[in-house]
Amino acid sequence: MPHLLLIAAGGVTTLAFAPYTLWWLPLLSVALLVFFLQGATSAKQAAMRGFSFGVGWFGVGISWVHVSIAQFGGLPLAGSIGLMALLVGYLALFPAFTLWLSYRLRSPGFTPLLFAACWTLAEWLRSVLLTGFPWLSMGYSQTEHGLSQFAPLIGETGISFLLVFSAAALAQLFCPQRAPARYGYLLIAGLLFAMAPQLSALKGWHYSDNAIDVVLVQGNIKQDLRWAPEQEWPTMLKYMDLTRPHFQTDLVIWPEAAIPQLEPLAESYLENLNRAALYADTAVISGILDYNFKTQQAWNNLIVLGKRQPDSTDGDYFYGHGNRYSKHHLLPIGEFVPFESWLRQLAPIFDLPMSSFTRGAYVQPNLVANGYHLLPAICFEIAFPAQISANMTADTQLLLTVSNDAWFGDSIGPQQHLQIAQMRALEFGRPLLRATNNGVTATVDAAGKISARAAQFTETVLQDSIRLTSGQTPYARFADWPLWLCSGLLLLLFAIRALLRWRKTG
Repeated sequence: MPHLLLIAAGGVTTLAFAPYTLWWLPLLSVALLVFFLQGATSAKQAAMRGFSFGVGWFGVGISWVHVSIAQFGGLPLAGSIGLMALLVGYLALFPAFTLWLSYRLRSPGFTPLLFAACWTLAEWLRSVLLTGFPWLSMGYSQTEHGLSQFAPLIGETGISFLLVFSAAALAQLFCPQRAPARYGYLLIAGLLFAMAPQLSALKGWHYSDNAIDVVLVQGNIKQDLRWAPEQEWPTMLKYMDLTRPHFQTDLVIWPEAAIPQLEPLAESYLENLNRAALYADTAVISGILDYNFKTQQAWNNLIVLGKRQPDSTDGDYFYGHGNRYSKHHLLPIGEFVPFESWLRQLAPIFDLPMSSFTRGAYVQPNLVANGYHLLPAICFEIAFPAQISANMTADTQLLLTVSNDAWFGDSIGPQQHLQIAQMRALEFGRPLLRATNNGVTATVDAAGKISARAAQFTETVLQDSIRLTSGQTPYARFADWPLWLCSGLLLLLFAIRALLRWRKTG
């Protein structure tokens, strides 16, 4: 019975994230998880209860991954379901580890602190192992509500700590041991939520007097046509035609791989676009794939065409120029294939077009377009705040993320992706531009609020004027180090206490 309840609780937790945003829901679902942790009689039983919660949490929450596997992966239904089960089972190991460690280090009267520290460790592991998959981290549920104003101070990971601490504090009301501190923990949790709206004065940034006019182009190219050779020129002409009436702006953004022709082969088209942007006194940032025919290396890039600086007298683009960004955090299977020498032979999903890229450097210069400095992230990279932090400079004015979420159809995946991008704007106190092939294309202000958005699955142009900011958030300065230090010290103290207890009883 506990396992069925926990699977249901994990599944329902999906409603806390976009597009549903029932931000208070994790307080209840995670509290139920902690309640069953407190009733566990062995570490194995605790781990299985955590695994059950994880099966529901990820089984429902990332069900959108199945769309790409089933529609574009070329696997039979049984194979795609099996692959999804493997992914969900892997991700469920992390909440299982959280409960296993919490049980092993159990310390009556300190459950909320211990559970939050164990959760933080497990979530960090989830974000780095096998290149990392930090999707649906609990803090994203607070992007626009609840604890959101903690983001400029401690980031999404810090919010996750506070959220699961608060849920564990709620669970103490039903603790079998009736720990005397249970009301104190609940009071602290209540104070966290009460004080959150008052923290905006500590965010560390403020609006400047400058604004930027931007155009984001959404071509809405069907996924099965994106890499068809006969569709290269129709796609490139579509983006040019959509942009031409709106060139008189500060900055134009095209999405990931908007130009489907390899960069060395698109010389005439890129030179035309470079000149058009120059004559319109603007710059265009576009996704494109680069390929070295000698080394057979490919890169998923963003390039800048037109004006690098407002006083540029010539288009600054040429093939191989340094004002570009190469994606660092590649997506397994989609952009690189582990053990590809034999996996590519198994099924079409392991042999997708453009699925063998070279990784760009972890730290790269910001893009400079028409005098504006933009910190770029391609697709999945926006889910890694440490990478954004490492590339943040004193000159960074805007965050930029481009993507192609056509892989995921009419699912909740693109909505969750946008929510993650909102959190990055909130953490770093910089407005964010998000251009996608078929949605959700949007602009986000430095407070994490959506300023403008385009309808999904439409061929459209989104125009907006974005206020720029100055200053630095505490999170931009310190990143997650204070949280890691706090969690590490807590785990060390609980480990020492558990060791002393074992020696005394054993």
